[in-house]
Amino acid sequence: MMCGAPSATQPATAETQHIADQVRSQLEEKENKKFPVFKAVSFKSQVHVGDEDFVHLRVFQSLPHENKPLTLSNYQTNKAKHDELTYF
Repeated sequence: MMCGAPSATQPATAETQHIADQVRSQLEEKENKKFPVFKAVSFKSQVHVGDEDFVHLRVFQSLPHENKPLTLSNYQTNKAKHDELTYF
């Protein structure tokens, strides 16, 4: 893997879900709507927000010594499960 490049898509973990949970309110505020389901399904920030609705999230995590909360850097709505996760 090249430095700074995204990793291969991996199945979501408990840590991935924890990250998604931390930025959920930021996304809901930006979209002005509540997501009834908000389940991480893969590691490169694809989040399950309903039966067939998906959102791609880009989340920034600062260095540990900075002690800052996670920040929603960017997102894409209207995604499907089969849509490739790419850097945006």
